[in-house]
Amino acid sequence: MKNILVLCTGNSCRSQIAHGYLASMNKGKANVYSAGVETHGVNPKAIAIMKEDGIDISGHTSNNITEYFGIDFDYVITVCDNAKERCPYFPTKALKFHYNFPDPAKAIGTDEEVMNEFRFVQKMVKEYCRNFSETHISI
Repeated sequence: MKNILVLCTGNSCRSQIAHGYLASMNKGKANVYSAGVETHGVNPKAIAIMKEDGIDISGHTSNNITEYFGIDFDYVITVCDNAKERCPYFPTKALKFHYNFPDPAKAIGTDEEVMNEFRFVQKMVKEYCRNFSETHISI
């Protein structure tokens, strides 16, 4: 089993979405964790859009990177520039990957416009997770 850590600033949106997809796509092949350099709680809109795609992340918690120092990760994926820059050093043999997804929590507009931004980012994250899984986990 591979150990994957998805890291973001507050572990509320992008990392939670990626965590949901990576766990769903790699059942039995990977243990997936997500964390932030801060903790902001899981965003209800992230929960809602993942539910629309049949993935329940309502039981996820917002965790701090320091909670996982004892885990030997194979992969660490940062999903925002802030997390990449602020990630504390911890000893790991993990291969590191980075993609700076837009932060849907910063979307402004009507409720529908904000949810559409969440869906836009969700689709980007889903495609990234599919490609990552096919390239690194399914080999």
